[in-house]
Amino acid sequence: MRRAGLTLLITVLAVVFAGARAGAAEPDSGRAGTSESTRRDPVASFFDDILTRPTLLGDDWFFADKGLTFNIDLTQITQGVVSGGTDASWQYGGRGNVLANLDTQKFGLWPGGFFTVEIEWNFGDSVDASTGALVPANTNQIFPVPPGDKLGVPNLSFAQFLSPYAGVTVGKFDTMSGDMNEFAHGKGDKQFMNTALSINPVALMVPYSTLGAGVIVLPTKDPSHAIVNALVVSATGDANTAGFDDLASDNLLFSVEGRVRTDFFGLTGHQTVGGFYSNRKYVSLDQRLGFVIQDRALRPTQDTWAVFYNFDQYLYEIDKDAGRGLGIFGRFGASEGDPNPAEYMLSIGFGGKGPLAQRPHDRFGVGYYYIFMNEPKLQLPFTTRTFLRDEWGVEVFYNFAITPWMLLTPDIQVIGPAQIRRTNGKSVDLATILGLRLQLIF
Repeated sequence: MRRAGLTLLITVLAVVFAGARAGAAEPDSGRAGTSESTRRDPVASFFDDILTRPTLLGDDWFFADKGLTFNIDLTQITQGVVSGGTDASWQYGGRGNVLANLDTQKFGLWPGGFFTVEIEWNFGDSVDASTGALVPANTNQIFPVPPGDKLGVPNLSFAQFLSPYAGVTVGKFDTMSGDMNEFAHGKGDKQFMNTALSINPVALMVPYSTLGAGVIVLPTKDPSHAIVNALVVSATGDANTAGFDDLASDNLLFSVEGRVRTDFFGLTGHQTVGGFYSNRKYVSLDQRLGFVIQDRALRPTQDTWAVFYNFDQYLYEIDKDAGRGLGIFGRFGASEGDPNPAEYMLSIGFGGKGPLAQRPHDRFGVGYYYIFMNEPKLQLPFTTRTFLRDEWGVEVFYNFAITPWMLLTPDIQVIGPAQIRRTNGKSVDLATILGLRLQLIF
């Protein structure tokens, strides 16, 4: 564990708890005696509700009433492989994210237009290379580009609705907004840290940030009830490059996804189904060593495809409007199995949002995933070697809201990794990973 990570966590927590105690110790009578000038002091008023408001800086700093909104957060994770895997070590890293949205109608321009700009950067390192797993145990650290010290613009897009039911969109897209799930989604900053419980691994052939265009359909006018997206994007892309050099007719990816809200037994749920096809030439994972030596190139494979499905379903709703309650989730996916070795995938879990009346901002989750590998092989002169096996994992987290804008999350993962052997020939054993995450929402 790096000292910088511990120092920052301890310092911030000490300041917050000290502020909480100071606020609790202040009697109401003292506040009543405060002068009118003090009550109107902007500096003093800034601290009045600092422990209860949803963001550290408060909504007054931005221009939501004018159609311009900002979401800014900083997520830090200290995490270690305490047994098994390929290397027992601790790492510390983090990621900052700035997301700006502009509603052209509210801004006094034309109706139906929406601009989105996202900037993010990461720093430090993660344990992803030490677990032996195919999918990262620390999703937060792989964006915008792993392992760290990277700055990128994953989203710079524009959407224009032509009617209440349909619109078009163009630009550079952050594709992690797809495969949405109420209890298991995101970039490892709010819910599960493991990528396999945040997005379907069979869809990881889709570039995280890429240029493209598409259509948006809202069957009921309300995107929270039903939405269909169809996109044509570049099959290669990067959050820290423009991407125009990669645009070509033989380097495209076609995707479609639909999500609908359900109300089984009067409880909120969602069903999502989607898929993609790419005509790009990929490098095959099944290789003959002789071919590699003779041609000094890995054998290419043409095209790839995948389909995926996920659901979430509340079993008990505490506050339907606020999205608080307990529920289950699950995913299933299938791919060609080459070049992506994740041929089939399934996951299931149980989660909660605001599970206690006294703690409306807490979250928790318990999840399990299993990836059926295509088990690619290296064909050597006298033997054939398999270097991947099926992978599975379990993760448990509790997102403790110290304040609504400061979230501390203990996390544990146990992974049966896909990697069979280390570089020194020793076997890769069951990995146990402990982690602590701190997110600040500005």
